[in-house]
This record gives sequence, structure tokens and C-alpha cells, in this order.
Amino acid sequence: MGFTVEDMLIISQEKYDMELVAGRNGWANSISWLLMVEDTTITKSFLGKELAVTTGLGFNSTEKLLELVRILDKHHGAGLIVNTGEYIKSIPQEVIDCANECDLPLLTVPWEISMAEMIKDLTVRIFLQTQTDEQLSSAFAKAFERPLSSDEYRAELSAAFDVDGRFQVAIFTSGDLDSMDSVDRRRIGYRLQIYLENISHNAHFFYYDGAFLLIFNAVDDEPRDEIIEGFLTRVKHRMPDREVYVGLGSPVIDVENVHISYKRACFAAKQAALMNVPLVSFDDLGLKRLVYLADDKLLLDEMGKGVLDPVIEYDKKHDSGLLETLALYLKYNGSVGKVSEEMYIHKNTILYRMGKIRELLDCNLDDGEKRLEIYLAIQIYRETGTGH
Repeated sequence: MGFTVEDMLIISQEKYDMELVAGRNGWANSISWLLMVEDTTITKSFLGKELAVTTGLGFNSTEKLLELVRILDKHHGAGLIVNTGEYIKSIPQEVIDCANECDLPLLTVPWEISMAEMIKDLTVRIFLQTQTDEQLSSAFAKAFERPLSSDEYRAELSAAFDVDGRFQVAIFTSGDLDSMDSVDRRRIGYRLQIYLENISHNAHFFYYDGAFLLIFNAVDDEPRDEIIEGFLTRVKHRMPDREVYVGLGSPVIDVENVHISYKRACFAAKQAALMNVPLVSFDDLGLKRLVYLADDKLLLDEMGKGVLDPVIEYDKKHDSGLLETLALYLKYNGSVGKVSEEMYIHKNTILYRMGKIRELLDCNLDDGEKRLEIYLAIQIYRETGTGH
């Protein structure tokens, strides 16, 4: 998960007398770079995850320091270090309250500490951690693409993860990410990573094959759900103009099976987008998981469109809504009243449509096996992307 504020504190508490005074909820924020900030001009070019360092020269009043905190929050900064003792004697309570509200880590280092030496030291550590993260991302990619060749990735991942333990993949999608400018995509990635709360080193976040991935290792269901739900809440608040969909794969044991969780997460993310809901777990998809199992696209077409073709063609010619009516009829176990309520259509119209459907399909919808066949056909037709 990169070099985080928590990592920095572990190193710097004694070495640089660094203290976290606010924004503890953001201490899992990854840091992309350290930058000296003595006015707000440079913050306009922030991509996200930058950690600002200031002596307070340009922010020697409560109002100016508050403005800086709000700007860093707006630009998704990783946090702020204030060199206290000369221009800023102590952090005003109003600024502390604002940083806590924004979950922006606010740290202090006393004036006697050399900022140049500290920045140099921490920048090297960020660079080395970035290299390590890239190596881990590459190793996970090998685990997805060549799972049987465990000698290509197992040893490398064992340095940071319990490779014999539990893995689970969550996929985050938002529009056509591959078509975006790389800078814009990186900015979105930084934002997403900042919004993922309470992530420790038993997780890894990276971009792969058109989506952002979060791989959990040895994380129980409750903290996993808290992380994802917290993330969705923050994204909705901070990025209201962008739809983000999350697909959660099944938990698996051993890193050699992480590719299974990844593929299932991909399927779940696709379902989330199709259903226009923020989160779908593969294990909650019920019979829809059967579509995932089938690699034979011709068979899927035969079991989906092939079964429903008379109804589909009739709908195309007459715009009659028969397929939707049939889907709801099966969903509500043949209750004409419930179908009528959901579609805002008179019961007699539903009865007429069901008569037409029986005629077109030439089948007995009272037969349990036939109902199951048609229900699966509708699910397949919809989930393969040919139906809506």
C-alpha cells in the first residue's frame, strides 16, 4: 500500500520528534512525495497523495493555516507537516478540528530539526517503497496470468504477505479507465487509495487490466466490509460526479488460488455496473454464478437468446414489454398482482401478456423444470450483455 503516514511516524517519532496532532483516521494514507509548501501556488498542481511540509512562513495565522488544510483536503493531499517553533508556535485548536473533520493527518516537527535532512531521508524511503510496490504488483499479475507457475511469484510475495493464508480481491471500476489520460487515471487512483480507510500492510492496491484492485490478505469479513463501506461513503461524498462500482471476489486459501478470487471479482464488478449498484459480492449472486462458469459462448447464446428468441423478436416488432413481464412473473413466482404493482399495469394486461408469452414459447409455465429453464435463460441473456 505504499509508504504511509503510519510508516513515516514509526520512523520519525524518535528520529525527528514527529507528533501526530490531528487526522488520525487518515494515517493509512499513502505518500507519493514530500513537498515544501510556503504558499498555496504549488498545491494547484497536486495529483493526490502529496505530503506538504511547511515552516509556517506563509501560514503564520489561523486563517492561513486553515486555508492550507482545506486546500490539501480538496486536492487529496496525504497530510501536512508543520515545522513549529518559529513562525507557528503551536497548532490552533480550530486547525486541529478542521484536520480531524477532513481526516487529514496533521503532524508537527520542532524547529530544531533539519527539514532538508528529514525530507531527503523520507523521500528515499518513499522511492524504495514505490519500487517494492511495483514489484508486488508485478508478482500478483503473474499470479493472475500464470497461477501454476508459482515459482515466478510465490517467493517474492512471501516477503510481504502470508502466502499460505486467505486472499480476497476487490475490484474498483469507474467508466472506461483505460481510455483516460494516464495523469487523470493516476489522479483517480490516488483518490481511491486515499479513500480506502484503515488499510494496513495486509493489503495491496494497484491498477491492472483496466481496473483498480485491492487484494486483502488475512483480513476477516467485518474489517473488510468496514473498509469497503467506508470507502463507498467517502467516494459518494467527495466524487459525486463519478460512479464507482465494486466487485468482491470469493475468499480463497493460498496465493496460488488468488486468480480465482480475481476472476470472480471481475464478474461481480461487471454485475454491479449492469445493476447500477455500488457493490456486488460474487458469493451473493446466486444462480447468476452459473453464467460465470460457462466459457462456451455459443452454449450461453443457445441457453439464453435461443430459448427466448420468439419473445425477444416479438418485443422488437411491437415494443410490447413481454420479456420484462416474463422476468417479473418468474421473480414473483407467478403472482400477477405483484407484477401488476411493479409495472404499474392493470392485471388484465399482465394476464393477456402471459397468454401471449405461453403461445410464443409453446410451453407450460406451471412446470417447475420449464420455469427454471426460462428463468436461467433470462439471467443468461441479461448477464452476457445482449439483454437489458
